[in-house]
Amino acid sequence: MNSDSGLERTDDQAALARLGKKQVLKRRFGFLSIVGFAMAELITWETVLTLFNQSFENGGPAGAFYGYIIACLSTLSTYTVISELASMAPIAGGQYYWVYMLAPVRWKKVSSYLIGWLTCLAWIATIATETIFLGTMIEGLITLNDLGFAQQRWQNTLLAWASIAGTFFINVVLPNALPRFEIAMLVLHLAGFVAIMATLLALSPKSTPDFVFHTSLNEGGWPTQRISYCVGFIGNIATFVGADASVHMAEEVANAAVVIPRAIITGMTLNSALGFAMMLTVLFCIGDVKSVLGSNTGFPFIQIFYNSTQSYAGASVMTAVIMVLTMACSTGITATASRMTWSFARDEGLPFSRFLKQVNHRTKIPIVSVSVVCGFAAALTLIYIGSTTAFNDVISLTVTGFYSTYFLPSVFLLYHRMKGHILPHGTMLDGLPDAPASASANSDQPIPSPGPSSSPERNHSEKTTKQLEYEISQAPLIWGPWKVPGILGTINNLYACVYMLFVIFWSVWPPSTPVDYSTMNYSIVVTAGVLILSGIWYFVRARKDYSGPLIDEEVAEIMHLSPAAIKASSQKTEV
Repeated sequence: MNSDSGLERTDDQAALARLGKKQVLKRRFGFLSIVGFAMAELITWETVLTLFNQSFENGGPAGAFYGYIIACLSTLSTYTVISELASMAPIAGGQYYWVYMLAPVRWKKVSSYLIGWLTCLAWIATIATETIFLGTMIEGLITLNDLGFAQQRWQNTLLAWASIAGTFFINVVLPNALPRFEIAMLVLHLAGFVAIMATLLALSPKSTPDFVFHTSLNEGGWPTQRISYCVGFIGNIATFVGADASVHMAEEVANAAVVIPRAIITGMTLNSALGFAMMLTVLFCIGDVKSVLGSNTGFPFIQIFYNSTQSYAGASVMTAVIMVLTMACSTGITATASRMTWSFARDEGLPFSRFLKQVNHRTKIPIVSVSVVCGFAAALTLIYIGSTTAFNDVISLTVTGFYSTYFLPSVFLLYHRMKGHILPHGTMLDGLPDAPASASANSDQPIPSPGPSSSPERNHSEKTTKQLEYEISQAPLIWGPWKVPGILGTINNLYACVYMLFVIFWSVWPPSTPVDYSTMNYSIVVTAGVLILSGIWYFVRARKDYSGPLIDEEVAEIMHLSPAAIKASSQKTEV
């Protein structure tokens, strides 16, 4: 697919204009490169190895295996809903934009604002998490080769900074190389899988099927095995977090309304299959469980590599492959976090939005946003020096925070789906202000809009501000070109919402008992804290600045806004 063709460029610009935005970023990605991006973000088979101990200690081999299957299918259901939303509104803002277009009028702005903050901070926390994870992996590899090496947390933070610097360089200095980089990482992702799995199967002693499929463990000391299964299940869930990364790159993907959903589902499906094969392989090739779980490296998979090969060099090379792919994942996460931050700033959702929404006219990259997310991530890694428990609270945003941002737009979509408020794909409307009367004629209430806000704080048109707000915020929803049809889509949407509630509930549980201040899971405190603090700031100050997604001056006319409204919108979006 040639993303530079004039036809595609026109179509993409028109699709973005319907969402109230002009084309600012460069559409660098085609289908293959964005699939590589999606798969590099998930790195599922690699995460199966690196987070193996979480599901193994609480659940054992059987819990890890069956938990993976449940998590895989359920997460696919969740990301199918995310794909439908991305097809309806393929825009970098993702969740906060979808919440605005789906929520009841009274709650549009505040709920969109809270979700925007939570999504931004969750992605920044993920940069810190992934780079610290890479640093501990490097130290674990050094420990394997030198048992006298004493791991220090400050060294880990410095290694994380080096990783952040590398991701910054690729995103800012070599942005046009990013699609080719992702394709190269896709090749390494597949080749590394084959090489590591073949090595383990060829050299490792094999466990029995009874051990793999029927053995349960409760190393967390929970009252029942069922609770242990559920606590360990979060390890499998974490394997699939972040598949929505492609959504936030939507304004850099050609034919995004079709390509983004396909990339999410393709990446999820292929990664799930690779992860399933690797889960079976590691369970059958685990060898001495005691030595693996008690490894000085801190990573059971490194010990499994060494036990299988009986070679420090062999285990080091195998681990190095995973480290390179983890670094690639960090690069994609940085791109995602910066686009999300840039998009939210574009709609005046963040302090200093005037600077954060700037885009370099030569590279078409939001360099200020890239710099800020990297800077904040580097600052968060300093927490690790003082307390691993405090840093684990930051990590908690990667599950509880993300799933909270998935849940709200998904449950709103389910409501409108069941009410029949969403018009078929291809429905032609002559401008948003003319749409509500005809679109909602057969409905018992107005239909929310996929379009941006036109609020009283911003507009002083010839019409009353109340009328203008109604016209924009109540225009109809229209399905994108990708959706699950009929009752099957409704059932899938319902299941995904129930599953997300299940994940959010269990993600706040500690990994073991007894629980004290050092082992407590503070994820509920961190996630709720973000929502409460951003909510307070919204009512104190931000509600005067944030009115939902803005209408760019160049596209305001197609929405039939009055000259005064166009002028007000252009003043609001001016850099």
